[in-house]
Amino acid sequence: MQYFVVMIDYGRRGREAIVDPEITRRELVARIASGEYRNISFVHEITGCLVSDITAEVLDEASLPDFAETGTDLQTQYFDHIRDLRKHERAQSAFYLKTS
Repeated sequence: MQYFVVMIDYGRRGREAIVDPEITRRELVARIASGEYRNISFVHEITGCLVSDITAEVLDEASLPDFAETGTDLQTQYFDHIRDLRKHERAQSAFYLKTS
């Protein structure tokens, strides 16, 4: 039999060990990624009589790439580019008015 023990630290309120024999590793990773499990102290995988600390592995699997920072940078670059185009367009039109 295989199951996982997730220890959650609530600070002053104490700690809670969540043991669900029916949860799979995939479900565990999904719960961590969704934010259902937060402030995790450790995750142990118990298989038969063996206990393995898989905290780092599961947290790495659950981590999502940070798209927000890249998206913000792209949006900022786009707005800067549009502003520069307008600035140059005004400068060109002013130049042509002076030379005419």
